[in-house]
Amino acid sequence: MTSPAPAYAVPQPEVIALPVTGSASLFPVRRIYCVGRNYVEHIREMKEGDERDPPFFFQKPRDAIVMSGATIPYPVGTADFQHEIELVIAIGKGGRAIRGAHALDHVYGYAIGIDLTRRDRQVDMRKRMLPWEAGKAFDRSAPCGPVHLAALVGHRLDGAITLSVNGRERQRGDLSQMIWNVPEIVAKLSEDYTIEAGDIIMTGTPAGVGPVVPGDEMTGAIDGLGKISIVIGKGEA
Repeated sequence: MTSPAPAYAVPQPEVIALPVTGSASLFPVRRIYCVGRNYVEHIREMKEGDERDPPFFFQKPRDAIVMSGATIPYPVGTADFQHEIELVIAIGKGGRAIRGAHALDHVYGYAIGIDLTRRDRQVDMRKRMLPWEAGKAFDRSAPCGPVHLAALVGHRLDGAITLSVNGRERQRGDLSQMIWNVPEIVAKLSEDYTIEAGDIIMTGTPAGVGPVVPGDEMTGAIDGLGKISIVIGKGEA
């Protein structure tokens, strides 16, 4: 006998999923992890942290994802809204305490992401030794492009990563400059969390972060992964 479908007290949350290049399938997002301070030059420009520190992780809500081509309203509660271009790792197989030598076996693919940041709020939280959510985990703070299968594009251990605003380049680095590379990030994250299929990891940003204002168009690119474009619209009501 078939059990009746459960009744929910409120509408179920929307499934958040990213397109997969070359496939009709979608990549459902379970969690968004972010690596803080993973490029030496970015640590220096922000004047924070020890360059030898191990990676630390924070999270964004999965419904912060915005697809490429969208217009994002300038968020409330900030006067310093900034861009951070990042490589995104898409996890295809879960695990805990994963060895670095096996970490790439857990990677489904890669995408381009932009970690949008209310910098003034982040700095204020840091000074007061409070969590970063106000600066990092707000609505529409995680633009992300389509997932590219690692089996087709290879594992992204090097290659140019750039971001331009209105056609003028602001950020340029190379994935090989990451302090903690892809397998190290996956292995380290799995020490503290059981990672699962559907998790994505934003891996940090190179130097050159800066503010954007309404009317600005950001275009990010990573070798082998194409581009992502986002427009900043008028402020939220």
